[in-house]
Amino acid sequence: MDCKYFGECGACKLYDGGYEVQLQDKAEINKERFSPFYKGELLVFKSPQSHYRSRSEFKIWHVESVIHYAMNTMEKKGVVLVDECPQVNEHISALMPKLLEAIQAEDIGFKLFGADFLSTMEGEIVVSLLYHRKLDALWQEHALKISKKLGINIIGRSRGQKLVIGQDYVTETLHVDGEKYRFKQIENSFTQPNPRVNEQMIAWSLKNFSNMEGDLLELYCGAGNFTIPFSRKFNKVLATEISKSSISAAKENMLLNNVQNIEFVRMSVEEFVEALDGVREFRRMKDINLDAYNIKSIFVDPPRSGMDEASCKFASRHHHILYISCNPETLLRDLNLLCKTHEVVDMALFDQFPYTHHVEMGVKLVKKV
Repeated sequence: MDCKYFGECGACKLYDGGYEVQLQDKAEINKERFSPFYKGELLVFKSPQSHYRSRSEFKIWHVESVIHYAMNTMEKKGVVLVDECPQVNEHISALMPKLLEAIQAEDIGFKLFGADFLSTMEGEIVVSLLYHRKLDALWQEHALKISKKLGINIIGRSRGQKLVIGQDYVTETLHVDGEKYRFKQIENSFTQPNPRVNEQMIAWSLKNFSNMEGDLLELYCGAGNFTIPFSRKFNKVLATEISKSSISAAKENMLLNNVQNIEFVRMSVEEFVEALDGVREFRRMKDINLDAYNIKSIFVDPPRSGMDEASCKFASRHHHILYISCNPETLLRDLNLLCKTHEVVDMALFDQFPYTHHVEMGVKLVKKV
């Protein structure tokens, strides 16, 4: 990827040696990091080298009467003004200069401080404009003109306020192993930022859940990114997530994909373990018959903080554990607990975040004999 802001903009931390060298370095670091638990081949899944992000956030910087996109500098001391970003997909890239021009033409840049983009690979886009002022009917009138002119959905956000011009979501289509999966992705909620790598993550996960007996439990299910494809591998899937909006989207995604063998429940991991063990009763579980499940496999995709000790102990009850991690350091910590009862039989590195030190890791664990 060629970027004229390399070394100055803080969005990319790695820029020496080119993509292949950086990826090889990341693979070697993680081979060594996880060598106490896994001696086999580390599968490495590449990202497109440019235009790989389907969501991105930019500051809006005012220089006299002109607005610019801006990013933190590498040292996080001030900002660098940018007029392009080769990280973002082609649709966002093409929209960026047109959007700034339209905002200035319609004169709705006053106290605008941020622009967040969410796009599908086909080019459906939601842009969230973030303000330090209350938005009124006049703002909506001008934002509607921009929406129609550019063919995008716009959301105006200020403290305690959300105004939607069009809709607040996009519908992404992922292609995995010859199958299509459609997902409603809601603005301001978590989605995988690199859809091509996401497709590879799902494919690898499906392969590791081939020919499984029993049912699946998924923790931290989000909007069903993995849950929906998993439904084709198991008789039944029980999935938990604490975010109300994500659970709502997950249920809609189940309908979008004509899936009927998933039950979604809005609970934290801690609450779910209490419900499963009969420690507490929850009204949210009143329509779910836990006795009807024969759960032998568990899938977890926790936040960067990883799993806590209690969650690791709970996961260890199951014969098969599949763990997707966006933070190798917390994954390493959790493997110290999980590998007391399980052994790692497969491991993969997904380059979700090129030109940074970050990677996504996948680990398959099986209970020791």
